[in-house]
Amino acid sequence: MKKISSRFSIAVHIISLVSVMPSLTGDVIAGSVNTNPAIIRKIMGQLKKAGLITVRAGTGGAALRVDAAQITLLDIYRAVEVVDHNELFNFHEHPNPDCPVGANIEAALRATMVTAQLALERELAEVTVQQLARQLVNEK
Repeated sequence: MKKISSRFSIAVHIISLVSVMPSLTGDVIAGSVNTNPAIIRKIMGQLKKAGLITVRAGTGGAALRVDAAQITLLDIYRAVEVVDHNELFNFHEHPNPDCPVGANIEAALRATMVTAQLALERELAEVTVQQLARQLVNEK
């Protein structure tokens, strides 16, 4: 089964790190994520575009633009465009219209897929970066 892009987990890592240790450079963040700094820069650009972080040029450094208690995992999920055209599930193209299953599979399955996506999004909307950061640094 195809997995959701790792951009989401990397973006959550970045935001969480910046929330507990502001003004980190992209290279330091890349070291924590253990990935290429170019990937970090791209995702930080998406987070900046979404208005979640600020990034200083030159010496670098990132900071939250919004209070950690106001940023949800859903905000991050949407910022890094984890899904295409706001649809988590894709349908295979061109099923056989002469087959009773092929002709009706999308119509029969779409409502269930939309319900599943909405459940995921509701769950992500319930968790803030502040809550996650507390778990990460054991400040429960």
